[in-house]
Amino acid sequence: MAPFTDDKYIRIDENEKKIKELLYQLVLNPRVTALKWSSITKQTPNMKIGYPAQHIASLITGVYGARTGARGDDLEDGTEVKSCSRVDQLDTCKDCKKKVLRIETLCPHCGSFNIKRMNDSKWLFGIKNEDELELLTSKINRVFLTIADYPKFHSNNFEIIRFQAFEIWNNDLRHKHFKEIMSNYYYKIFLEHIKINPKKTPAPKNFWPYSYQFYLCNPVKVFQATVRNANYDPKINIDLFVNPKENRSNIKSELMPTSLLYPEELALLISEHNRDRIEDKLGMEYGNLRDILSKKNIDQKRLEKCLPFIDEEIREIFYLRDTNKISTAKVNYARR
Repeated sequence: MAPFTDDKYIRIDENEKKIKELLYQLVLNPRVTALKWSSITKQTPNMKIGYPAQHIASLITGVYGARTGARGDDLEDGTEVKSCSRVDQLDTCKDCKKKVLRIETLCPHCGSFNIKRMNDSKWLFGIKNEDELELLTSKINRVFLTIADYPKFHSNNFEIIRFQAFEIWNNDLRHKHFKEIMSNYYYKIFLEHIKINPKKTPAPKNFWPYSYQFYLCNPVKVFQATVRNANYDPKINIDLFVNPKENRSNIKSELMPTSLLYPEELALLISEHNRDRIEDKLGMEYGNLRDILSKKNIDQKRLEKCLPFIDEEIREIFYLRDTNKISTAKVNYARR
């Protein structure tokens, strides 16, 4: 199926206005109230984004929900919606190992400022049989991914929140790696673990935002909003909104940071097999790239200055990695 939605399904208008209203009413204002109470009760104010994400998905795509709750299609056109939130995750003191709330600047147990801030929420895909695999990789045409996170996380700035939405059109050749990832999970991980321990259900597939696998699937960003002063008086700015009727094949997918590449993948950039493709693409920068990558010790800063990102066209030379390994982390699976 072509990477755009049939007009008959797009029945919600004034999308940006409604998205702002929904974010204020269902997510941001309730969170501010929860933060106030959290300072008193010491309970987490973590906003559960699952069901609000379904509403957000409908407003971004213009497509009604399928009235199915946690089962069945998420949107009328069959779109599968997955969400994750890295906002208000529970942190850990590195010294006493006890839990610390995101709103706390030091450990309330030992007074340490040495806090491990968590930023590891991900999208979860549970596939337990052939029918579920076929549904995810063939029968539905779009996987819609939403994420709430902190764009300034590494600066410990938790006053700014970002909402993003990405689309993967799994029946479009452009996104072929998504099918491969999910098929590998089912055949090489799920079934193999069931053989070893039939009574224990393996953990779902962890699909990590901003990972090598994520970028290789060529996700198309269709929405972004930035919320400033998020903890007291939230102000929303919509940075990107792609018209629901626009053909996604005309939109560039997300750029992959070069820093994600392993040495063997960097080597592919200067291999003779790929020389013509890379040289034509990069022009004068190709000589600098060869000079950097031919050395025994790679100057990472110089590399990222020469080639900070890898676009979709160049990414075609890369292969998936680590798609036959299961995470050892304990995960409580929920459909969203």
